[in-house]
Amino acid sequence: MRRLVPLAAALVALVLLGAGCDTSKPGEKTVSPLPSGPVTGVKVQQAAAVPAKYRHGDPTAGKAVFTSAGCVGCHTLKAANATGTVGPNLDQAKPALSLVVDRITHGRGAMPNFSTQLSTKQIADVAAFVVSSTGGNPNG
Repeated sequence: MRRLVPLAAALVALVLLGAGCDTSKPGEKTVSPLPSGPVTGVKVQQAAAVPAKYRHGDPTAGKAVFTSAGCVGCHTLKAANATGTVGPNLDQAKPALSLVVDRITHGRGAMPNFSTQLSTKQIADVAAFVVSSTGGNPNG
């Protein structure tokens, strides 16, 4: 039994050192080795692809589409004086262009697919309006 105590203490010390525990006092500088060469294995998030036909919509025309297509009934969007609560608050969500186009053309949850009700130009316009008025990413 007496032999187990030093063995256990040594094992705990090895585990703490192996885990990278810092035994320095607050305010002391801890120096650790920096990686040499390029860091690999880091994934870079790619911007979602937006079909070219939806890339250059007219936000001004999109505001009219947002109102006439019934978007105001479900979404909150200050730029359209919309206060709907069924869908997400677009002012808070600040959706990227790729997400807006995807939701309009495929729907999701309570959001219906509008690809058969809106023309390609209308989809591009309303998507441009949502993204420009919320500050969402127009390239992603």
